[in-house]
Amino acid sequence: MRADRNHGAPSVVVLAGGRGARLGRLTDEIPKPLVEVGGRPILWHVLACYKAAGVSRGVVAAGYRAEQIQQLFAADATVEVVDTGVETNTGGRVLRLADRLTESSFCLTYGDGVSDLAIAETMEFHVSHGRLATITAVHPPARFGRLSLDYDSVVGFAERSPLDTEWINGGFMVFQREVMDFIAGDNSSLEHDVLPALAAAGELKAFRHKGFWQCMDTVADVAFLNSLWKGRNPPWRTW
Repeated sequence: MRADRNHGAPSVVVLAGGRGARLGRLTDEIPKPLVEVGGRPILWHVLACYKAAGVSRGVVAAGYRAEQIQQLFAADATVEVVDTGVETNTGGRVLRLADRLTESSFCLTYGDGVSDLAIAETMEFHVSHGRLATITAVHPPARFGRLSLDYDSVVGFAERSPLDTEWINGGFMVFQREVMDFIAGDNSSLEHDVLPALAAAGELKAFRHKGFWQCMDTVADVAFLNSLWKGRNPPWRTW
């Protein structure tokens, strides 16, 4: 039996517990979600995207150097930062927030990815299909520019572009509270345990987004996002 659904999830859970080892020295002293883009932490940009879509309450699942994230949002009544443990896996972080998520559904995303996605449309799609979970499917950005070759001669270069034949989980998810039943404990991985179990149960749908999406996994990603911000029209600035 399906639980009653609220139309438009009022809260977003942001997974922000990792260090971000691939960012090298950038995260020696600060957690990955506090690495800056345009002078503000990437986490601020993520929450701003949701606020622009009418999702004003944020619950941040922190871990590595959680106290720094708590300090950043100490005066923000719309954002609650919860220390969910340094070693807790992504699914376990969600389970640890169960008592703070009282509505029938909530949004969930990562603290290191931005997009021009119409978040409200994702929530509407979730309500329409009646399953327990929705993920946003995106094309992974290519890491390198492409070469045009004629045998062994280089005849041209192309800027990096999305790999439009592949889809990955871009975050920007919507869950019913019943998803908690699929999480065993702290060691549960959202990506390797929870989502596959939901898919096997026929309870997972994907909202396809073909527009801009970019995560911040490497130093090159940080530089790329900052270059877009300096261009004064970053694609994810919907506010």
